[in-house]
Amino acid sequence: MTKPFLYTPSTNEYLQANTMLRPGEIRLGQQVKAMSNQEGCKYVILGIEESVGPRLNLGLPGAEKAFSAFLPRFLNMQSNRFLLGTDILIAGSIHVNETSSKQNPSVEELDELVEETLHPFLSKGMIPLVIGGGHNNALPILRAMHKSTGSSLGVINMDPHGDCRATDLRHSGNSFSYGLEEKIMHYYSIIGLHPQYNNSFILDFLHRKECEYSLFDDYIVGKRDLLTDVNSEKSHLESLGNYGIELDLDAIEGMPSSAITPSGFSLNEARLFVKTLANSPNCSYLHLPEGAPSNEHENKIVGKALAYLAWDFISEHQKSK
Repeated sequence: MTKPFLYTPSTNEYLQANTMLRPGEIRLGQQVKAMSNQEGCKYVILGIEESVGPRLNLGLPGAEKAFSAFLPRFLNMQSNRFLLGTDILIAGSIHVNETSSKQNPSVEELDELVEETLHPFLSKGMIPLVIGGGHNNALPILRAMHKSTGSSLGVINMDPHGDCRATDLRHSGNSFSYGLEEKIMHYYSIIGLHPQYNNSFILDFLHRKECEYSLFDDYIVGKRDLLTDVNSEKSHLESLGNYGIELDLDAIEGMPSSAITPSGFSLNEARLFVKTLANSPNCSYLHLPEGAPSNEHENKIVGKALAYLAWDFISEHQKSK
């Protein structure tokens, strides 16, 4: 039986096809590296094109389209004094194998491929940005990080949902319950949890595992301040060791995503979250899942939002050295 998921490495032709040249300008697409030339690369961008995890968690399809929306928007940003792009590797993408005879691929099969694909980059000391797909991919990212370093990570997640559902079936809603149970996470904090969309099991699990969370409703009424909370969490995460940033696009108001919300953080607040946390040598990865565009207009919104967030992460992380 053919494999249900495949990894397709990037090529120079692939990058060129997504980069529009303009006289007198240099675009990131002209500076970043394809798989054939990884010399000097510090950051690696891996796309994941699937919505298997979100659909198993009763979310909308479309997460398989986020990376293809992101890539041309990112590659066509300017290469300049703020971000040159010469130390960025575009690894390519993991996607559903359309020729596979398997009707219902499992998330466990995807987990295995994501972990296997990331590990060689991590062993070279690269910092990964994983873009697209469902939040189910947080678990193989954490497993790959643990396999590479031999230690657990702290995780901070801007997300309406705790994603700590029961571990009876792998899907996009239980990566962190698995991560905590497997002890590949030593700390978990959620910024902007929506109390309306987290069941008692999740809330009890978070309490039992001594996880931290702030409620989005408290930001609405001015009871909490986002920058204050993010800076406080950053200091605590740094005191514990290395950490990863998770930003579920479901957290952003009006963003086309697997669980689109009319009430959430603005894109600028999400950028503030990433910028603040990325500016640390302890920051180990960025994961941007759940964007789910369904038409060309939404492609532009999701693609450009992801491009801004990826730019924010790399440019701020570079300053931390």
